[in-house]
Amino acid sequence: MRGTKQSVPYEHEMKRLLGYEKIPRKDDKIEYMNLDEIKVFCPATIANISCGFDVLGVALDAVGDEMIVRKTPEKGIRITKLEGQDLPMETLQNVAGVAGLAFLEASDYKGGFEIEIYKKIKAGSGIGSSAASSTGAVWAMNQLLGKPFSTSELVKFAMEGERLASERLASGVAHADNVAPALFGGFILVRSYDPLDIIPIKSPSELYATIIHPQIEVKTSDSRKILKSKILLADGIKQWGNVGGLIAGLYTEDYDLIGRSLVDHIIEPIRSILIPGFDHVKSEALKAGALGCGISGSGPSIFALSKGKRTAQKVGNAMKEVYQNIGVDYDVHVSKINSEGMKIIKKRTGDG
Repeated sequence: MRGTKQSVPYEHEMKRLLGYEKIPRKDDKIEYMNLDEIKVFCPATIANISCGFDVLGVALDAVGDEMIVRKTPEKGIRITKLEGQDLPMETLQNVAGVAGLAFLEASDYKGGFEIEIYKKIKAGSGIGSSAASSTGAVWAMNQLLGKPFSTSELVKFAMEGERLASERLASGVAHADNVAPALFGGFILVRSYDPLDIIPIKSPSELYATIIHPQIEVKTSDSRKILKSKILLADGIKQWGNVGGLIAGLYTEDYDLIGRSLVDHIIEPIRSILIPGFDHVKSEALKAGALGCGISGSGPSIFALSKGKRTAQKVGNAMKEVYQNIGVDYDVHVSKINSEGMKIIKKRTGDG
């Protein structure tokens, strides 16, 4: 008869054979199984990145939410605190709760979790506010249980939170171009949604992002409705070339190629009309040295990529001046590309 000491490795071997993440080292397993509570950083993200509508995304380092997740003996998910934004705390109405329930349903864990959310990414900003909550919940839970699920599996759970956000604002479709970079870190390509296939992309060491968030509302539902359901083949060919060029530029650290590829022939010409001053902001960002500039997600935030922090800061100043002149309030973030994604800030074990 198999003893207790043999059952744990056996379970992990079965999970590995079924496609779950590799078996943790013995010391790691002991540490994670003793964890009761964890505080995590949940990064903001840029989706689309000009030419990669719904398939490209990147994680940021300078802005993000914080969450505290703790294990409880009671089954289920409870959101016990939410600061920074006026968002629902009911489990089924909060993206973190919905993503967490998807995680629990797939897990063999008999208990539950409590979640505290400290929102520092403004909802509707276009830099992945809902994705930060969804990914923070499932990533922290996975850490507390000894990492039974792979990163790709966590993306699927987090996408259920994104589905809830999308149902409220747009199509009800679960997208991965924000949650995947938050979990994997760096740049990602969603090669396929069915089956889900996420490809992490190498990030050049000197690449920085500048994001300006004009304090206006652009509803995701509106930004989706105005898009065309069909495109010209000529535009598609140019767009595909830019996606390939951008990925090649990232891998080879060819900053000029990255800049030449940050061009959107399909979505930006339509959506930009919803963002006051967009063309002027983009023009000034490029004059200040940005490699490229475009709409972050569905807007209203505008992003620019630059080589080096000094140039990124100069680009931010140029962007700010545009909105100062037209009287629109704004927030600006200058960030190195976050190659790690989620990060542990603090953890508490069962020993205190």
